[in-house]
Amino acid sequence: MLPIKMLLLKRTCCPSMNFYRPWAMGCDSLLDQFGNCSNEDQIFDVVGKNKAKLSVKHVGHAIHLLWQFQKERPQMLRTIDFVRKHPQFMVLRVLAENKIDLMDDETLVDMLYNALRLNVEPHDSMIQQFMIEASRRIERFNMTTLSKFAVCLTDQHMYHSPLMGKITDIVHRKLEYIHDARILSSLMLSISGMISTRLRNCLIEKAEFLLDTKDSSQFNNPRRIVQFLRNIKFSYRPLLEKCNKIFLQNIKNLDADNISIILGVYQSLHFNNCDFRLSAKWRLTELMNAHSDSASFAKLFAALGPLSGSVVRERLESATLLMVDEFSPSQTLAVIETMEEMECRNSQLIQKVATALYTQLHQYKPVDIARLTKALLSLRCQNPELYAELRRMLTSYLHRSVIPYEVSMLTRVLSLLPSARIDHLISTRIDAVLPQCNLNDLNALAVAITKWVRNGSLYQPGTAAVYMKLLQKLNKCGLERLQKADNMDLLMEELKYVSGEWFEEVLCEETMTTLERLIDQVTESNVMEFALFLTKTSCLHADLLDQIASVTLKHINKIHYSAIYATLLPFTILNYDPPQAEEFFESSIQQIRPHLNLCDPHLLVLLGYSLALASYFPEDLIKTIFCVDFLAKLDSQLDTFPDVLNMRIRLRLMELNRAVCLECPEFQTPWFHDRYCQQLLNKGNPSVSAIQQQIQEILEHLLGGSIYFKTSVFTPYYYLIDFECVLDKYQKPLPYVDQSVMLLSEKRKMCWEPDNKHINEKQLVPGTHRVAIDFLDSKAFCKNSHHMKGDTVMKKRHLEILGYHVVQIPHFQWNSMELSTKDAWVEYLKQKIFTKKS
Repeated sequence: MLPIKMLLLKRTCCPSMNFYRPWAMGCDSLLDQFGNCSNEDQIFDVVGKNKAKLSVKHVGHAIHLLWQFQKERPQMLRTIDFVRKHPQFMVLRVLAENKIDLMDDETLVDMLYNALRLNVEPHDSMIQQFMIEASRRIERFNMTTLSKFAVCLTDQHMYHSPLMGKITDIVHRKLEYIHDARILSSLMLSISGMISTRLRNCLIEKAEFLLDTKDSSQFNNPRRIVQFLRNIKFSYRPLLEKCNKIFLQNIKNLDADNISIILGVYQSLHFNNCDFRLSAKWRLTELMNAHSDSASFAKLFAALGPLSGSVVRERLESATLLMVDEFSPSQTLAVIETMEEMECRNSQLIQKVATALYTQLHQYKPVDIARLTKALLSLRCQNPELYAELRRMLTSYLHRSVIPYEVSMLTRVLSLLPSARIDHLISTRIDAVLPQCNLNDLNALAVAITKWVRNGSLYQPGTAAVYMKLLQKLNKCGLERLQKADNMDLLMEELKYVSGEWFEEVLCEETMTTLERLIDQVTESNVMEFALFLTKTSCLHADLLDQIASVTLKHINKIHYSAIYATLLPFTILNYDPPQAEEFFESSIQQIRPHLNLCDPHLLVLLGYSLALASYFPEDLIKTIFCVDFLAKLDSQLDTFPDVLNMRIRLRLMELNRAVCLECPEFQTPWFHDRYCQQLLNKGNPSVSAIQQQIQEILEHLLGGSIYFKTSVFTPYYYLIDFECVLDKYQKPLPYVDQSVMLLSEKRKMCWEPDNKHINEKQLVPGTHRVAIDFLDSKAFCKNSHHMKGDTVMKKRHLEILGYHVVQIPHFQWNSMELSTKDAWVEYLKQKIFTKKS
């Protein structure tokens, strides 16, 4: 086979003849014969009998028909291998290669496109000749032909090739001449790896215009557009919402494959839409009985499994049991990862999938092996032989890999396996890629190496020293990467998933210094990601928070309403008021107010809770949330969420309900979480820490015995406080009547209920009051200061509304040098408890 450069020279030296324009089919008997064919054998029969008569248009039409026959069949019924290996198909390929000069642009690219669809290898001389000729003509391609040629490049994984760069440049120059959403969306998806920020914005603006003005029944166009946004990692909400609207209009026409793609893109872009999730769940459930082949069922399982309730999940798992042996390697991977997402505990299914997987391992790429191992561990699969083989493969891949992301992922997953033997080659490989790793990769490597060091899984003498040296180099690389960072958006992308002990101990301080250096790069487009990152760190940095508030106030009309919750979050969680705090909160609330009916139910609950932390209760927001129709929709949405997120949203709804009842009684919102709170109580007793036991002993000494206070008390509205006592008007403690009934584990009653034999409010004489005593551990404060977080402040506020004198004992005071003796602790509590209630 001639090298590419020689073939290019050959094509350049041979001037093209005039492009052939096909005649009408009715004037060509061979075209009539092809038109009467209904299968591949008939096509090949016509080719075999008329080899000498076949022109460019005959060859192009024959190859086009061969792909159309395959395209119309389900995946499992396609016979592409039969077509590709047929002797008459080879004849067509030779004829096509010899007649390239006679082809017009459209025929050339169509034939290339169809040949690739029929799995002709990219290194085949026919494909290479077509590629060279197309590259010569590329400047004169019309946009339809250009978009199809771009697809041909993506089929060959030429995402970042010079040719794709040339297409990107043409699109940039001729964007105003594209008036078809199908062509635009196809080009957007193909060139997504090559575009600049300026071109990105132009493409998005053009896509918005075409979606508004063209036929909305073509759901493939918005599907490609959201895939483009996923590829460039840009969650542009206005365009996502336009696309989502078209998906909802066409939900009855979407199949499991398209729904699975859309849900995956939404998850990647952190775009949740309640209406689409519920509609997708309905549509996929409707399609359950229509998917009998393994390929389509695997797609249905991957899409419907995480959305479904227990009944549908059981049906899916039962059907999967019957099909496991039919799955291809890619289907098995999709099913296992979906089972992980579903938190599947069907041991029979897990074992059967693991058994089937064992025979397919050699067909997976290194990253796929890492994904499989992680999923199997999450599913608690019990298969020592499989894990041994996975460990061997992970180690083997690590010895050879030179890709930083791959090395970090393989290392991280290998560290999850028990008794993983670490050899010198692995440490050498990690050491080699460290300077090329981004912060996310470095974080994954730090977690793995730290675990190996701590677990003592180091079998060779001197290995511990090697890994400590490796950690030191890793720390240095992380700090240097931060110091060299000069782009806020790129830094936020690297830091998005970085968290944990290594970040907090090694990188956190330098990260904040870097962010302060880049503070002028905070804009309306990245302020949400910036705010989310600061919330995740739990670190209070006034300058950074002030910049968020300033940018938000200045550009509030440019910030999408769905980003308001995330933008406000660090201020409410960290309990920080920026300059012009009232204007900041009010303008943010005003920005989302007109869109309350468009927001996802769970987002409104989270927003309402966040605002409640800061004592903001917009009446229209509260009325919207505590409405029967809204709560019913919220309930339906939560049924499609993972269990952890489901429970978190339900907890936030309860906490918001409590805050509204206590702080805004004028709204007349009912308290309807008694049963929910009782269920939480029944799940287990509150644990008592060593410090709380120490405080209990001091209280016994200070108050005169255990009958004068109560431990682990649930107040009205179910706040848990560590200790409660009652003082009379002379600041003297009053005894509880019957200590045996004070244990919440025996009688799940709140301490003020009338039939409880505790002191209740009705029995308190004027001048007496309750004292709530709470120990505050480090979670109650920002990580870099002694500044109290929002939920702790709100709890104090609510307990005071309930009539308590609240005593909070910060951990840094109780454990300080000043309070190192029993007498000092007694005096400290005495001053706190017996302070007159104002």
